[in-house]
Amino acid sequence: MTGHHQQHHQNPPTDADPAEFWDERYGQADRIWSGRVNPVLADVAGALPPGTALDLGCGEGDDAIWLARQGWRVTAVDVSAVALERLATEAARAGVPDRITTVRRDVLNQGFPAGRFDLVSAQFFQSPLALPREQVLPPAAEAVAPGGRLLVVEHGAPPPWSGLDPDDPRFASPEQILAAIGIDADRWETERLGEFRRTATHDGHTGELVDHVVLARRR
Repeated sequence: MTGHHQQHHQNPPTDADPAEFWDERYGQADRIWSGRVNPVLADVAGALPPGTALDLGCGEGDDAIWLARQGWRVTAVDVSAVALERLATEAARAGVPDRITTVRRDVLNQGFPAGRFDLVSAQFFQSPLALPREQVLPPAAEAVAPGGRLLVVEHGAPPPWSGLDPDDPRFASPEQILAAIGIDADRWETERLGEFRRTATHDGHTGELVDHVVLARRR
């Protein structure tokens, strides 16, 4: 569910099955996302010694493959079988299939994979379907090993060309994201809390996108 050019669907059925919804979404094109690592993840993980990583909503695997190339061992989770098949193909092409374990799972309803990780990454883990932060992000924090980090990057506002309401609840402030995680300040250090701005192009339109970033380290 990640990518540089996230497109939010308008009013999908509230009872839509997430696996079917995302398989259909990925089935609409040979590739949905850009093929490039998300820049905040590259900045954060590039400064860390490689370890174990949990990539939530990994999509077609751009971030997972980048992490694996840097020496990380990645557990890549997504609800879409179509996306995970593409990830496996690209990981083999990149020569890192042995460093990535794919897990098809609806984390909201089925929970998280077992284990603790040095880095838990939730990049644009926003969805047109119900995916409440206060239900998904606390377990993501629990999956962080002592001394490890949780990195959450969300779209802070709709793309200029989307026509979506900037007050849509899918777009939260960094402080709201941090509050939804619900971490104990005595056991966590917040290392980044703010905005990251980038320029993107979509269907011939170019504009500035605003990402909201939370990076927290478990003590």
